[in-house]
Amino acid sequence: MPRVCHFTGKHTHIGNQKTHRGKAKYLGGVGTKCTGITARQFKANIQTVRAVVDGQVTRIKVSAKAIKMGLVVKPVRRTWKAPTTAAA
Repeated sequence: MPRVCHFTGKHTHIGNQKTHRGKAKYLGGVGTKCTGITARQFKANIQTVRAVVDGQVTRIKVSAKAIKMGLVVKPVRRTWKAPTTAAA
């Protein structure tokens, strides 16, 4: 199953990581130079949660932002009560 949010569609994006060397001009150097560019991934903050979807409790992958926005409806927690005895 991919790292994709069920509600917002957030997913992994691809970008570059640049490596620099040298001293900045404002610090008295001759400037920084790029010495390498490598691919990297920007991963979304995806969480697996139990949620109510179409009346069924299922496990879905959602982003943390979707949870904060209130898009996820959590199932009702069950309250366990002690059995009552009939006093006769």
